[in-house]
Amino acid sequence: MECAFFVPILEGKTEAARAFAAKMMENGGERFSQANTTVTKESWFLQQTPMGDFLIVYSQSPDAGQVMKNLAEAQDPIDVWFKEQVLDISGIDCNTPMGDLPEQIAAWER
Repeated sequence: MECAFFVPILEGKTEAARAFAAKMMENGGERFSQANTTVTKESWFLQQTPMGDFLIVYSQSPDAGQVMKNLAEAQDPIDVWFKEQVLDISGIDCNTPMGDLPEQIAAWER
């Protein structure tokens, strides 16, 4: 299952978002986390707009909703650190599940 969503980057936190992304890419992007063991691909994009900066996240997993639920419940140190970074950069508390994931309304590939 493919999933994409975006989160706002708080004003003044764009460089922190870049540093967070760089840290996540260490070791080939592997996060040794129980929360995301089924994620097979993940890409992050920085979108700068007149309304502020956003982080766009794209991932592939058999059950992206379960990954988000697992993250909300995770207490491993790497997961706690990850959630602290997301909260600091976006104001979003990953300890609370996001709810419904975005609805995919179009897709194509060659």
